[in-house]
Order: sequence, then structure tokens, then C-alpha cells
Amino acid sequence: MNFYPERISELFHAPRNVGKLNDANAVGMGATFVCGVFLRFYLRIDNQSKEITKAKFQTNGCGYLIASADVLAGNITGKKLNKVHELDRQVLQTEIENALGVFSEHRKHCLETTLNALQSAFADFRIRQVEEYAGEKALICTCFGVSEETIERVIAENRAETVEQVGEICNAGTGCGSCQFLIGE
Repeated sequence: MNFYPERISELFHAPRNVGKLNDANAVGMGATFVCGVFLRFYLRIDNQSKEITKAKFQTNGCGYLIASADVLAGNITGKKLNKVHELDRQVLQTEIENALGVFSEHRKHCLETTLNALQSAFADFRIRQVEEYAGEKALICTCFGVSEETIERVIAENRAETVEQVGEICNAGTGCGSCQFLIGE
């Protein structure tokens, strides 16, 4: 008899995306005091295409946490940042629960910890983008490392008139969205 539901048990015993990623350029952590566990996500994001090429995790958590992190890591690998950023927490949670089954109320903290760790990894990536930026003009979109100079060039060369048009051309404003006001100006 399994302690966990079948799909959770399968991923608990043989997760596909577990481990440390030595070449990660985004690392995030989530934790919960409900059961005293942590989850660390490691992402390798291609700096040019902004595609998540690898995703791994480490945790001291239960089967539910391991399974939810494994499913999420698998789902985001191969996706571009702007496509993942378009998905809100509820959509990501639904994707996980579609793969594993609906989590009971006393297991929802496992999902929250998983999503918090991913969000923390994205924040770490944005911080690294800002720290690595060495341009002379202001960095407007930290999610994708797009400078004011690049945005001005995109607007001039492509006659882009809206924030959405700029985003389609260079991804600026398609991540977290906090820079859309500046792009509009």
C-alpha cells in the first residue's frame, strides 16, 4: 500500500528534475513553517532567447512538494520567460493539479511553496540582469535586459506606437509588466 496517491508516489520515488544545477543563472527558494520544509529552484535561462533551458530543484519536503516541484520544473523547461510570466499563479497551480490531482486543503502549502520558489528564482534572474547591465542608458525592462536605447531604436525603426508592439519586437514589458509605464513614455 502506498502512503501517497499513485501519481505523487511515482514522482516521489523517481523525480525527473531533482538536483542542483551548477550552471544556474536564477536560483529561488520557498519555505513553509507549516511543516518546516524548503524548496530551492535552479534555472538556466538563455540570456539571448530568454528560454528556460533547464530547471532543477532540491527540497527536504514530502512527496507532495517533490511531485509539485517536479511537474512545474518539467512544465517550464523549454518555455520562454514571457510565456511563463503570462501564466498567473492560479494557472500554474491548475497545471500542477491537472498532472497530480487536486491537493487537499492541508496540502495546499506544498503548492504555495513551489510557486513561491519559482517566483523567487525569477526575481533572482532580474536582479542578476540589473547587476550585469553595463549600458550607458537606463535599463528599462529588467526581466529581459532591454535598455532605453534599445526601446528607442525599436520604436524608430519599426514605427511601434504601443507598448504591446514594442513587446512583440523586443520582449520589453512582456515579463512582470512593471516597466510598461516607462515604455509608454
